[in-house]
Amino acid sequence: MAENHQHHEHEHHHEHAPRLSKYEEALSKYKTDINDAEVNNAVKKIIAEQVHENDTMEVKRFLMGSIELTTLKTTDSEESVMAFTEKVNHFDEVYADLPHVATICVYPCFAKIVSETLEIDGVEIACVSGSFPSSQALIEVKVAETALAIKDGATEIDIVMPVGKFLSGDYEGVCDDINELKQTCGDKAMKVILETGCLKTAENIKKASILSMYAGADYIKTSTGKLEPAATPEAAYVMCQAIKEYYEETGIQIGFKPAGGINSVMDALIYYTIVKEVLGEKWLTNKWFRLGTSRLANMLLSELTGKETKFF
Repeated sequence: MAENHQHHEHEHHHEHAPRLSKYEEALSKYKTDINDAEVNNAVKKIIAEQVHENDTMEVKRFLMGSIELTTLKTTDSEESVMAFTEKVNHFDEVYADLPHVATICVYPCFAKIVSETLEIDGVEIACVSGSFPSSQALIEVKVAETALAIKDGATEIDIVMPVGKFLSGDYEGVCDDINELKQTCGDKAMKVILETGCLKTAENIKKASILSMYAGADYIKTSTGKLEPAATPEAAYVMCQAIKEYYEETGIQIGFKPAGGINSVMDALIYYTIVKEVLGEKWLTNKWFRLGTSRLANMLLSELTGKETKFF
């Protein structure tokens, strides 16, 4: 009887040292207990000390070439999306000396019209998929939507991390969703939108970044642009730190895309500077750094041409 009692004691002891799930184990390799005030101070310092040196025509040209020209309106139609795409074709003729945008970003039902209309080499076709912007759908629906977008010509897919699952601590559910959609994307780049405005804390943003990369994201993106607050420099800073640590840990380079609420050239310069300071030159190409916006294109163009220009 005594021996049996000992055995139970032993079992009981083990219950008190719970095994980490593979998701918690992945997170444990990174610094996730980060302080919001420290992040705010680091961002203030970068903005005060570094941004001005990047306020150059050369950087603005680069930013023009990193734009994901986006239309995600309820009123979009085949006609409006075709006209939107024609502007990108026409841009190449009118501004032959400037870089064209990196990407056209649309809903999946317009992938076909963009792929049939687009004539410019090197412009990617991105589709928001997986029940954007809420991500609240059965995984089968998300998979079907993503597969159809790719069949119709999407070369990149932007999905939203299941934020509700993340906030309720279901990291396995979050990673399973992302991983299944990455398998659907295959060799097509997949961006995972964290919707940082819903995550609130730097710690949550860091954890969501790491889990998304771990589960198969090729890029991490701040926001859908459908909720406030959208992108913020603080969220960008935390995400870039996560990308850096992930690269040091795994050797895998992940891209970064701020989106939503990029309302001025200065906003874009701030994101550029954060990427430059945290991640370095290796990320300053229009493959690894993208800006999700439509209004920024005309603003940059106005500065680059020296006169108020409304081309897009």
